[in-house]
Amino acid sequence: MARPRAAAAATETREKPEQNNHGKAHPEGGSTRTSLLILVSIFLSAAFVMFLVYKNFPQLNEEELEMIKVPRDMDDAKALGKVLSKYKDTFYVEVLLAYFVTYIFLQTFAIPGSIFLSILSGFLYPFPLALFLVCLCSGLGASFCYLLSYLVGRPIVYKYLSEKAVKWSQQVDRHREHLINYMIFLRITPFLPNWFINITSPIINVPLKVFFWGTFLGVAPPSFVAIKAGTTLYQLTTAGEAVSWNSVIVLMVLALLSILPAIFQNKLKKKFE
Repeated sequence: MARPRAAAAATETREKPEQNNHGKAHPEGGSTRTSLLILVSIFLSAAFVMFLVYKNFPQLNEEELEMIKVPRDMDDAKALGKVLSKYKDTFYVEVLLAYFVTYIFLQTFAIPGSIFLSILSGFLYPFPLALFLVCLCSGLGASFCYLLSYLVGRPIVYKYLSEKAVKWSQQVDRHREHLINYMIFLRITPFLPNWFINITSPIINVPLKVFFWGTFLGVAPPSFVAIKAGTTLYQLTTAGEAVSWNSVIVLMVLALLSILPAIFQNKLKKKFE
């Protein structure tokens, strides 16, 4: 399918909110209300899948059941880690599947809490498995979020994020030849929120394959830091303690290395032109 030019995409993005304000349906994505209803239906279906996974979890006592929830702070993560580590060896597949599904669920619907699951993976699993697991969950969850936005998110983006999407579209067009490097750079650095990247990427024609691999590779450096911190989970009091100045410097260096090919090629082009 041919991709529209950047200018056309930007013009279309500016025009769509006006249609939304008059309550008219988008020719590409339907009305905002319809999109929200579809999104809620998909969310409820995913929540039901989560319920089925946890229904097959080992029998827990009342105290343990209170600890089985999406962690919102380090105390929640410690409590959850205590329960999961107790059952991990006996019910290895069930615990791994519950972790996998929960992480993807949070990423798909941009629900906070995945940072604590990343830290928790370092406590539960060997480092290589934990890193692969976090990168895979991040890549799949972000890709599902991308697909949701592609299917039903256009009216929402046009209505609420039009101006920001146009600006980012211009940035993406400048890095189109090295888009995977740019995606890796964005995942390492905090310049754009992950949820914003996920829901706007299909609107501005970032290919899904590039999006997945850019996410898979880009989340590895910050996940490395979180997973290493997870090995000392019970010594942490906040998620911020997982990040040291040394790790920040390493992340900055890796981010710079990821974008260097694009910088050098652009300079060479300007030189020979």
